[in-house]
Amino acid sequence: MVGLSFVLYLLVVLGIGVVAWRRTRNLSDFVLGGRRLGSWVAALSASASDMSGWLLLGLPGYAYLAGLEAIWIALGLLLGTWLNWRLVAARLRTASEAAGNALTLPEYLSNRFEDNSGLIRVVSSIFVLLFFLFYTSSGLVAGGKLFEAVFGLPYIWAVASGVLVIILYTAFGGFLAVSWTDLFQGLLMLLALVAIPLFALQGFGGVEPMSDLIGQQNPALLDPMTDSKGEPLGWIAILSLLAWGLGYFGQPHILARFKAIQQVSFVPRARQIAVSWVFITLAAACLVGMAGIPIFETPLEDAEKVFIRLVDMMFHPLLAGICLAAILAAIMSTADSQLLVSSSTFTGDLYRLIRKQATERELVVVGRLAVVTIALVAFLLALDRESKVLDLVAYAWAGFGAAFGPAVLLSLYWRGMNRWGALAGIITGGLTVVVWKPMSGGLFDLYEIVPGFVLSLLMILIVSRTTAVRDRDSA
Repeated sequence: MVGLSFVLYLLVVLGIGVVAWRRTRNLSDFVLGGRRLGSWVAALSASASDMSGWLLLGLPGYAYLAGLEAIWIALGLLLGTWLNWRLVAARLRTASEAAGNALTLPEYLSNRFEDNSGLIRVVSSIFVLLFFLFYTSSGLVAGGKLFEAVFGLPYIWAVASGVLVIILYTAFGGFLAVSWTDLFQGLLMLLALVAIPLFALQGFGGVEPMSDLIGQQNPALLDPMTDSKGEPLGWIAILSLLAWGLGYFGQPHILARFKAIQQVSFVPRARQIAVSWVFITLAAACLVGMAGIPIFETPLEDAEKVFIRLVDMMFHPLLAGICLAAILAAIMSTADSQLLVSSSTFTGDLYRLIRKQATERELVVVGRLAVVTIALVAFLLALDRESKVLDLVAYAWAGFGAAFGPAVLLSLYWRGMNRWGALAGIITGGLTVVVWKPMSGGLFDLYEIVPGFVLSLLMILIVSRTTAVRDRDSA
């Protein structure tokens, strides 16, 4: 029964890929779907590609181990989602089209600041490809855990199965396939995440009885101001959790949906849909993890499998298969977007610089080959079965947020920003995350996105003003 649900789900997404393939004629179609997404598709595609497998594995696992401490991450992500749609979506849709109909984030930044040297494009592309390798591998790790748990496959074959399906519909269908499947997958994720807490609370007799049981095991799990050991959360811990919200402004796969929405007038409705979806799913994911605390008297060896274990316990195999397919949906909705953006960056920002006379047909073929190549490299990174989904996501999320977040925001709101400021900000933000990540102790326990974002912002302001004065003097 579980296997049947999975097969039906995979047939649906592959069918969507075939339909989208027939409507993909040029690079604009492959990268941004011809800029014709409606409110619902743009909203749920952005949200589903944002959350990934960590929403059903990483976040419930964190709530299972840390209790209400997980609320701080959820709050940061909710605020970040709203601010991104409010501050960036409409302006980026207009600005990206005005900047030479820019299809990718590196192309937008390069055209926006008239960087004829190609430095912004090349440096941005390197960071996009670097951080997306880690991000995509996190999805493949999650997929490996899912197939391993459900079908008993060896880990390497479990990861390979997920890679194959994602490659098939992403490489052929491009952006339209990714966006349409994300709409379907976003609704499936919402259904599964809401169903489990409802069934669990019914079994407990409500929220209060469940909280009483959790309190009997460990009262600290019910206090958002302490960790699981009952020790107070310091400002570094709380700021690090809330700072996840900063990452939204620089995520290329989310920003792509803003550029692809059909009209600016669609943005307010899309924002309402996206924020509502994010609020419900984040709250439900935290409840899933909390529900597992009193249910599993023997602690789980892998906390990130709490969702899978609860599904196995509560539902008929057919319904369980649908709920577990939601994990695959979460994984695929993000991995496909990441592969597509990586492919688009390689094709549109690097290959195009080398081969300027390339035809649209050639670029689409190269884009599809790039999807396969990048997926295989991410597959090799995902072979470490001890990797934690949340840790991999956190690193890539910080990298994108710090490298591109300040640059995108200021490019839309500050006319004084120039190409040297943009380049300095991107390099500073990206390198700060890379250097800060392995450090530990004291201030270095702060989530690396915070220093990366702040330093990037400062560098853009300082370098833009400094080089503007020098340019005026030389003129």
